[in-house]
Amino acid sequence: MEYKDIAKKTIGHLYLAHTSIRSSGIDTKLIALVELYVSQVNGCAYCCAFHAQELREMGITQELIDKIPGYKHSSAFTPQQSIVLEWAEAVITLSERIDTLKTQLRDYFNDREIVELTASISLMGALNRLRITLADKT
Repeated sequence: MEYKDIAKKTIGHLYLAHTSIRSSGIDTKLIALVELYVSQVNGCAYCCAFHAQELREMGITQELIDKIPGYKHSSAFTPQQSIVLEWAEAVITLSERIDTLKTQLRDYFNDREIVELTASISLMGALNRLRITLADKT
């Protein structure tokens, strides 16, 4: 189904939100890292391939990309990358650790950036679900 064409205005607003997040001032490598992780958790093959390629083009090594699913057991990630991935997991699962992690996020991000990061995680989940449920499988 060509959902992007069928509901151009609605889907267009989602992509405008994505563009806004990408221009929010947060390091785009962190946003792309989160988008790949969310896509991996949700199982969106198209989005996983897209964001992995995007990260490679941004200079992130394939070795680091390969370790994203096991970030908790790797020392390859910076503390900022680790907390962003942990935050993404908490938002996806609505973890009981949200308040604790939000406090830890404040070591790296201001309130607006936390909102933008959380919006990115939530939006990517929505985009994954649209792609998985409505797009032709390729």
